Amino acid sequence: MTTDAETGTDTEEPTLTIDELAARAGTTVRTVRFYSTKGLLPPPVIGARRVGHYGQEHLSRLALIEELQHQGMTLAAIERYLGRLPRDLSAHDLAIHRAVVASWAPDTVETLGRTELERRAGRALDDEDIERLVAMDVIAPDDGAFRVDSGLLRLGVRLLDVPVSQEAILASRNVLIEHSRAAAHELSQVFRGEVSQRAAQDVKSLSAHMQPLVVQALLTTFQRSLREELREWLKESPEDRDE
Repeated sequence: MTTDAETGTDTEEPTLTIDELAARAGTTVRTVRFYSTKGLLPPPVIGARRVGHYGQEHLSRLALIEELQHQGMTLAAIERYLGRLPRDLSAHDLAIHRAVVASWAPDTVETLGRTELERRAGRALDDEDIERLVAMDVIAPDDGAFRVDSGLLRLGVRLLDVPVSQEAILASRNVLIEHSRAAAHELSQVFRGEVSQRAAQDVKSLSAHMQPLVVQALLTTFQRSLREELREWLKESPEDRDE
């Protein structure tokens, strides 16, 4: 795996055959080919003997498609959703989208013991790892067990390997909460006039349709803004950063 110096995102050479991709994603080769014909997956990299090779981006897209299906979205709705995503999203970006989509589900919080938590995480977790996951609000201690947001667990575990202090994680979380609440309040004011004269069922229907669109717009805008900030930061001299 290599890192793009300009954006800071990870890139990985495609190395999986279609059979290996299907096995890793827990689906079938037929399904992978079907999604490819629908344009839901980017084409593979063609290697020797005309064999297609797939990578982490394909795995992340398959996981996102699966999560969207779990939320009850039709194939047509999934096509529209993926069609609105920027074409240059990395596997990590797609994983973030999946985590946000999973957070729409009302029953994503489970209570797990340490052993089951580590099994779901796919790795052993030491006390420092547990503290960092608690700081990220992915898990919470609960009488010898842990309440786990299963929609965020995979992303939280990946962030354990990012060299950021627990203090920075807490500060970042506070910033995101503060500005997310402000954005939610302002958006509610924008739509208040649209729903004030409608029946309660119509309001619920509008909310169900708007929520994924608004979340997608916020997330995409945030990712683009963060990349722009990173590019500007990388352009600065070391002396400027220390000021």
